[in-house]
Amino acid sequence: MALALAPAMASAQELPKYLNPALSVEERVEDALSRMTLEEKCRMVYAQSKFSSPGVSRLGIPELWTSDGPHGVRMEINWNDWAHSNWTNDYCTAFPALTCLAASWNPEMASLYGKNVGEEARYRKKSVLLGPGVNLYRTPLNGRNFEYMGEDPYLASIMVVPYIQGLQSNGVACCVKHYVLNDQEEFRGHVDVKVSDRALYELYLRPFEAAVKEGNAWSLMGSYNQYKDQHVSHNERLLNDILKGEWGFDGAVITDWGACHDTDEAIKYGLDLEMGSFTNGLTSEANGFGYDDYYLGSAYLNKAKNGEVPMEIVNDKARRMLRLLFRTEMNPNRGWGSMHTQAHLDACREIAREGIVLLKNETNLLPLNEANLKGKTILVVGENATRKLTEGGGSSELKAKDEVSPLRAIQERYGKIAKVEYAAGYKSGPSMYGRVIVIPEEEQAKLRVEAVEKAKKADLVIYVGGLNKNHFQDCEGGDRRQYELDFFQNELISELAAANQNMVTVIISGNAYAMPWLSQVKTLVQSWYNGSQAGYALTDILSGDVNPSGKLPFTMAVSLEDYPAHKLGRVAYPGIPADSMPTVFKYGKENPASATLLKKGFFEKQVKEIAKNNDINTRSNSLEAHDYSAAPGTEAVIYAEDILLGYRWFDTKGFNGTYANAKSRVLFPFGYGLSYTTFEYGKPQISGNTVTVTVKNTGKVAGKEIVQWYVGDDKASVIRPKKELKHFEKIALAPGEEKTVSYTINEKDLQFFDETKHAWVAEPGTFTITVAASSVDVKGTVKYTQK
Repeated sequence: MALALAPAMASAQELPKYLNPALSVEERVEDALSRMTLEEKCRMVYAQSKFSSPGVSRLGIPELWTSDGPHGVRMEINWNDWAHSNWTNDYCTAFPALTCLAASWNPEMASLYGKNVGEEARYRKKSVLLGPGVNLYRTPLNGRNFEYMGEDPYLASIMVVPYIQGLQSNGVACCVKHYVLNDQEEFRGHVDVKVSDRALYELYLRPFEAAVKEGNAWSLMGSYNQYKDQHVSHNERLLNDILKGEWGFDGAVITDWGACHDTDEAIKYGLDLEMGSFTNGLTSEANGFGYDDYYLGSAYLNKAKNGEVPMEIVNDKARRMLRLLFRTEMNPNRGWGSMHTQAHLDACREIAREGIVLLKNETNLLPLNEANLKGKTILVVGENATRKLTEGGGSSELKAKDEVSPLRAIQERYGKIAKVEYAAGYKSGPSMYGRVIVIPEEEQAKLRVEAVEKAKKADLVIYVGGLNKNHFQDCEGGDRRQYELDFFQNELISELAAANQNMVTVIISGNAYAMPWLSQVKTLVQSWYNGSQAGYALTDILSGDVNPSGKLPFTMAVSLEDYPAHKLGRVAYPGIPADSMPTVFKYGKENPASATLLKKGFFEKQVKEIAKNNDINTRSNSLEAHDYSAAPGTEAVIYAEDILLGYRWFDTKGFNGTYANAKSRVLFPFGYGLSYTTFEYGKPQISGNTVTVTVKNTGKVAGKEIVQWYVGDDKASVIRPKKELKHFEKIALAPGEEKTVSYTINEKDLQFFDETKHAWVAEPGTFTITVAASSVDVKGTVKYTQK
């Protein structure tokens, strides 16, 4: 007699609709919602631990698990405190920082990045990866710029979409952050950002809009700061009106950890999931507060029970959380993921190689000639040659299974033919959030002298320095305190260059920095926090195995005061107390004035004066008639440069594009990067609305060039930048090979945001289409007439 086996699985027809994988997500969501109690609906919208929120256990709907990103899957954190859980299997592949991805100017790399990091998040059983970040580069002091994609909204928009699509193809949701205007860490928890609608729509919202409309992002993270006297994580205009209204976002809005501040606003103004309340999101604990004490905890449930919350709001929040779960945890089509595979390491290395930027290469010292190094001494100097740069930095910290340092890679590549030595040169201390251990100057001087003495005897010096993930460096929770490289590196680089002319200078950072030693060094390589394969990728470039093809995603200026956020004074960065608002700052100097100047006239006049002095249109200006007041007890920052962010500002100021010119205020412009080969551009041609140009590799090695198209309105009714990036294409060319690349103009590329009409407008007239190799390296122009 046969044994009785377990009952056969119920057919799809017998399953409740919400458990039927054959039905659409929306059908399943609505069925689940109809079965839930009020208590279950309200409980879904706030945390149950540091990084998870509850599902509906009665219905078999699972919990939601989040993890910090976006450069890899963070190590596990304890259920109810910030300590590392010390698991043995919570390692990851550390992918390059997003500044590197942006510097690749290659959407294919963004797709590869998202797919691979998503596989690791899936393997680690995460529902949501907290990234990518697309806040714009407004000040080089921002401690989190390394997590973002540069100063240009178009570049960030093009790069973020394939990242999202690659990540979410694994059934893991992105959480695009930090929405929006969280462009500094100083005062981040409360600073009230004052910005014109034109700048908001034309610059700061654009990458997020692309993430939602083109990337179909499943969740967004609300930022810490305020806008119009409301915290952004529950902001009526930004969340209800723009994100969910104008853009039709159907995903969930998740707070940054500790960014919720008000129950009524959280209920009414678009928040869907509250995380980390009463903490700083990194170290501080919610002493005396439990999860039910959250703003959307018991207070929300009680209001809902008392009829103070419309059921349409309760259902909308629960519906969005259900939708997020059905797209991730209850998605029947997602795979199982994988961890730290060779494919992941290969992707990490390829992305890093594509993003490294060659800034200077006098006398063609690079690529290194291996034959000339046989039997010679190579001295590697600098703490970043050995330091683990995946550690620290705040929430982006990673527990990489392996991190190949530059020194290790150089030793592996050249150690068999040359003698490779190392000298630290400087010391920075351990990475600690919120604290800095200062190394005594005497100790730094001793390390510097030792390195310089060794450099005198070496045949080649490779300097690997820059910033790191320490507090007040490239780190969350605090901005940099100076534009210069810290730890006496300026003195060290200068003395090394004097001691040995054969020096390769490599700076690793997520930000620009002062370069008083630039004229002394023959080579300069800009590298980034490149993760697990950082050393190998760098050595690939130095050796010439790979031809550098990265270009800068932000402008590198001579001094801090050259950036508009700093040139216009403390009111533009980092902000001033609201009760000091009657004091205004003009070109960095304090001048007493009445509050009415701040509210209406002053910044209009200031921007017009800038425009007048630099020969741009002054008929109108988007800062006119805006209220720049702020609530007492907080800081306010005014984006006084308005639409002139990054290269838009330097274009307007008339930068001539050569770092050798002492009068220039830019060292290296946006979109700049050298190659080991040379490229020749033909004369651009226009036919209808399509612009074409030929590009030829005139050198002896294969290489990749990034062709950039900028659009400028010759005569507008409002102030507009001289030109704005509207298209780019990265092409590979063999020696002697020529390709024709094209750009088709569409009406969106000609538009500005009209604040009066609250609409995008393209005015009739003539536009200049610029073909360039950087924002200043113009290869040709054509005219286009909009009718």
